[in-house]
Amino acid sequence: MTENKQHRSGFVNIIGNPNVGKSTLMNAMVGEKLSIVTAKAQTTRHRIMGIVNGEDYQIVYSDTPGILKPNYRLQKNMMNFVDTAIGDADIILYVTDTIETADKNSEYVEKLKKLDCPIIIVVNKIDISEQPKVMELMAWWKEQVPKAKVIPASAQEKFNLDSIFETIVEKLPVCPPWYDKDAFTDKNLRFFAQEIIREKILLNYSQEIPYCCEVNVESFKEGSDRYDINAVIYVMRDTQKGIIIGKKGEALKRVGTQARLDMEEFFQKKVFLSLFVKVDPDWRESRKELRRFGYED
Repeated sequence: MTENKQHRSGFVNIIGNPNVGKSTLMNAMVGEKLSIVTAKAQTTRHRIMGIVNGEDYQIVYSDTPGILKPNYRLQKNMMNFVDTAIGDADIILYVTDTIETADKNSEYVEKLKKLDCPIIIVVNKIDISEQPKVMELMAWWKEQVPKAKVIPASAQEKFNLDSIFETIVEKLPVCPPWYDKDAFTDKNLRFFAQEIIREKILLNYSQEIPYCCEVNVESFKEGSDRYDINAVIYVMRDTQKGIIIGKKGEALKRVGTQARLDMEEFFQKKVFLSLFVKVDPDWRESRKELRRFGYED
C-alpha cells in the first residue's frame, strides 16, 4: 500500500432495466467474463460479484438481474436480488442506454432519488446514437436525479470506462478490503459451468424455451488433467425436452460442444461434459427447487 494513502473499498452495485448492457459493463470493468451476455432479456438471473483490486483500493462490483414486474416466484426472487443490491450498496451504478424509454420502471428512479449513497448513472450504447440525443438524455437524467454523476459510455466498445472507474474510486469509502486481494469473484467454478451452459441455451433456442430452462451441475470432479462435469438441464414440459435434445440429439450435442469449449477457455483446463435433460413442471414456482438452484435463502 502506498505511503500516506488510505485504502478505499466498497460494493458498487449495478442495476437497470433488461438489455441496457449491465453485464457487458461489469465484464469490461472487471476484465473477466463473469456474467453471461446475450441479446435476450432476463439473461442474468443471479447476483454476481466481480472484484477489482489495486494497491490502495478494492472495488466489489455486483451485477443484478434486469428490473421487471414479476410473473412467477423465480422472477420475484430475481427482483429480491435487485432490492438487496440497492439496500447494501456503497455506490449505485445505474445503467440506462440510448434506446430504452428513459422513464421505464420509473419506481426505481424514484428509489434512486431517496438513496444516501453516491449514484453514478451510465448512459450506455452511445456508439449507436447521435451526440444531440446523448446530450439530451444526460440532461434528462441530471434533472431527474440531481445528486447523480451522469457519464456517457459504450461498454461494448470500452469507451469512457476510465471515467466510470475514476469516479468510483473517488467515491469509495475509506475501508480495508472486504475480500482477499487475489479474489476476483464470490462464485465457484460449478456456478460458472452452469452459467456457461445456460448461455448456450439462450443463444441456441428461441421463444420461451430459454426461460423455461434451468441448469444444475450434479457433479464437478477435478482430475489431474481435466474437469469431469455432469449437468442437468431442467425444463417444464416434455415438448421442451424434445426441443432441447433435438433430432437424433443434435441440438443438445451442439450446446454441449459450445459449452465445453467455453469452459476450457474459462477454466484453462480440459473438460469432459455430460449433459442430461429432465422435466420439472414446477421449478419456477417451487421454493424447494429454487433454493436448490440458488434463488432462495
